[in-house]
Amino acid sequence: MSVETQHKSHFKEYMIVFGVLAFLTVLELLIPGLKETSNALKATGLILLAIAKAFVVAYYYMHLNEEKAWLKFIAIVPMAAAVYAAVLILESLFR
Repeated sequence: MSVETQHKSHFKEYMIVFGVLAFLTVLELLIPGLKETSNALKATGLILLAIAKAFVVAYYYMHLNEEKAWLKFIAIVPMAAAVYAAVLILESLFR
């Protein structure tokens, strides 16, 4: 018994994700050029953009959006660890 499934095209979704990633990359390129902004705020912005890009890539290109809830939770744990590490790094910058 073979089960035939319809192929779902992800082209439109991937193009939207590509646009989002391109936009975030442009923001990453603009942040270091901000003259009146402190280095701590620049670092914060770049870290948050990197986390956002990592989330988008994992969620769409690794197809986590199609997984069960418990597997999504397992994928969120390292993201939470990354956010925690970023907070610790930023906290040390403000001392």
